[in-house]
Amino acid sequence: MPAATGLLLAAGAGRRMGTPKALLRDDAGVSFLARSVDVLVQGGCVDVVVVLGAQAADAKALLTQSHPDPSLRVVVAEDWAEGMGASLRAGLAELAGAAPVTTCALVSLVDLPDVGPAVVRRVLARLGSRPDVLGRAWYDGVPGHPTLLGRDHWTGIVDTARGDRGARDYLAEHPPVLVECGDLATGRDVDTADDLRL
Repeated sequence: MPAATGLLLAAGAGRRMGTPKALLRDDAGVSFLARSVDVLVQGGCVDVVVVLGAQAADAKALLTQSHPDPSLRVVVAEDWAEGMGASLRAGLAELAGAAPVTTCALVSLVDLPDVGPAVVRRVLARLGSRPDVLGRAWYDGVPGHPTLLGRDHWTGIVDTARGDRGARDYLAEHPPVLVECGDLATGRDVDTADDLRL
């Protein structure tokens, strides 16, 4: 399995949800945060960096309960309120300065309840882990996460990641390889309490 570091973005306040999504639990009582980390690990990521922001201390405590492994890295995006761009910049900065050198980051979000390890495995298997890789999951013609960002692209992504757009502007200028995963998941995120009931 290609070597990639999972980068889980979980910093938002979840305003429409009424609580940070990093603090949500599913019907079985499993936290979205714990499940998302497990998906990345079981899908083939060699390690995981989690970016927190809103209520970071509570989210970190929740994560520590489910994943006491000290190798799991947590980064707090101090400017998380700006949007996903701030989380992505914080996560990539952590990876850029860490040893050993990470060649690519598989970026996912904490609010993708039906995206499982099979999606991660397929994206990694199809795209590999070269520093120049750039690709993303595609769900029946709709782009989604996870997104695989090779190290060669990080500077350009950090320079353009603003607000809630994340890497969207960079990917518009540098079209990624698309990996169809619509047979495995919908890729839809959850934004409101009503979404949780679907």
